[in-house]
Amino acid sequence: MKPSIPKGTRDFLPREVSKRKYIFNTIESVFKKYAYQPIETPAMESLSTLTGKYGEEGDRLLFKVLNNGDYLRKADKSAIEASNSAKLTSSISKRGLRYDLTIPFARFVVMYQNDISFPFKRYQIQPVWRADRPQKGRYQEFYQCDVDVVGSDSLMYEAELMQIYDEVFAALKLPVRIKLNNRKVLYGIAETAGIQDQFIDMTVAIDKLDKIGEEGVRKDMIHRGISDTTCDQVFQLLSIKDVDTLKTVINSEVGQRGCEELLEVLGFLKETDIKNELLFDISLARGLNYYTGCIFEVEAIGAQIGSIGGGGRYDNLTEVFGLKGVSGVGMSFGAARIYDVMEEMNLFPESIEQSLQVLLVAFDEATHKYAFNVLTKLRAANICADLYPSPVKLKKQMKYANDMKVPFAVLIGEEEMSQDTLTVKDMVKGEQEKMDFDTLIQHLKS
Repeated sequence: MKPSIPKGTRDFLPREVSKRKYIFNTIESVFKKYAYQPIETPAMESLSTLTGKYGEEGDRLLFKVLNNGDYLRKADKSAIEASNSAKLTSSISKRGLRYDLTIPFARFVVMYQNDISFPFKRYQIQPVWRADRPQKGRYQEFYQCDVDVVGSDSLMYEAELMQIYDEVFAALKLPVRIKLNNRKVLYGIAETAGIQDQFIDMTVAIDKLDKIGEEGVRKDMIHRGISDTTCDQVFQLLSIKDVDTLKTVINSEVGQRGCEELLEVLGFLKETDIKNELLFDISLARGLNYYTGCIFEVEAIGAQIGSIGGGGRYDNLTEVFGLKGVSGVGMSFGAARIYDVMEEMNLFPESIEQSLQVLLVAFDEATHKYAFNVLTKLRAANICADLYPSPVKLKKQMKYANDMKVPFAVLIGEEEMSQDTLTVKDMVKGEQEKMDFDTLIQHLKS
C-alpha cells in the first residue's frame, strides 16, 4: 500500500519546521512582551462544549470523534433507519476535535476561575481541526496562535491587540492591512433596515462579500428571505467608509454605541506609531456568532490568500458555561496562511535553515575516533556540529556537507591528528586554512 496522509493535513520537512518555528517564536515573543501568559488545552473537547458556538457553518465543520468500543451498540437505530446523520451523531459521538482555541479557553476560564486573576491575559499556540474543503491556504489541521484577555470591558485591550498585530507583522516584514469593525454597527444596520430578527442571516451573507462579491451576497440574502429592496438599503449603508459619517445616518441605539466604541479604539491608537495600514471596514462581519463588539481581521498585501488573522470582543462567551458578567476580547494568527504567504513572497531569512554550523570529515578509522572527540568539545562550546558517521570516500562526505548547506567543513587526516590542528574549509568561498581548536571556536562564534 502506498503511504499517504489524510487530506487537508501536511508533513513538514526540517527546513519547513524551522520556518514555522521562526513564525511561532516571533509571535510568542510579542505576546510575552505584552504580559500575556501561556496555557494549553486538550485536542478533544466534549461536543456539548463545542456545538452551538460557531453558527450553522461552524457546527457543520466540526470533526466528531466516535465513542470508544462498540459505538454502534448504543446507536440510535431510528436515526440509522431514517438516515438522519444529525440525530445519529449524538448517540455515537460525545467528543470532537477543537475547532478553534477560543471556546476551549472560555471553558478553561470557567473551570479555573478561582485559580486565575482577572483581567486574565493568556496566549495559546496549538493545532485546531476543521472539516473544510482543502485548498490553497485552507487546511483541515492547522495551528492557531491566539491571544485573549477576559475580565475587563476596557476598549484599551482592543487597541492593544491592534498593536500586537502591527508589531508581529512588522517583525516578520510582512505588509498587512488590519481591518476593524463592530458587530453592534452591523446590528444597527440590520435594525435601520428593519431586519434585526434576521441579523445572523445578514452577517453570514455579508461575511462572504470578499469571496463572492456584492451580487453573490445579494443572492444569498434573498435566499435567506431578505427582500431585494432591503438588500438595497443594506448595501447603501455598507458603502459608507467613515465612522463619523455612519454615526449620523444609522438609526439604531445599538449601532450608535458601536460607532462610539470604534471611535474610542481609534482614539487610543491615534498617537501611536502603527507601521501597517489600519482601517475601518464596515463590511467586515466575522461570521462567528459569539462576537458582540469590535471585530478585526488581517489580510496580507500583495497575496491572494484571504484572512491571515482575526478576532473580536465576546461579552457572553463564558455565560454558556455558567459564568456571567465576564467580558473578553481576543484574536488569532493563522500560522499556516502566514507561512504560505511568507514562502510565496520570499520573506524568510536565509539564516533560518543554517542550524548546522560545522561538519567534521575524517579520512580513516583512527582519525574518525579523533574527530569524535573534537565533535564532543565543539558541542561543549555550544557549537552546532556533526560528524559524518563513517570515514567513507571524501567526495561522498563533502556532497553530504553541500546537501546540508553547512557553512564550514573540518577535514581531519593523519597530519591534523598528529599536529593537533584542524583544516577548516569555507563551503561558500571554497577556501580552506589550518587552525587550532581555540581559533576554530572563535572563528565559528564570530
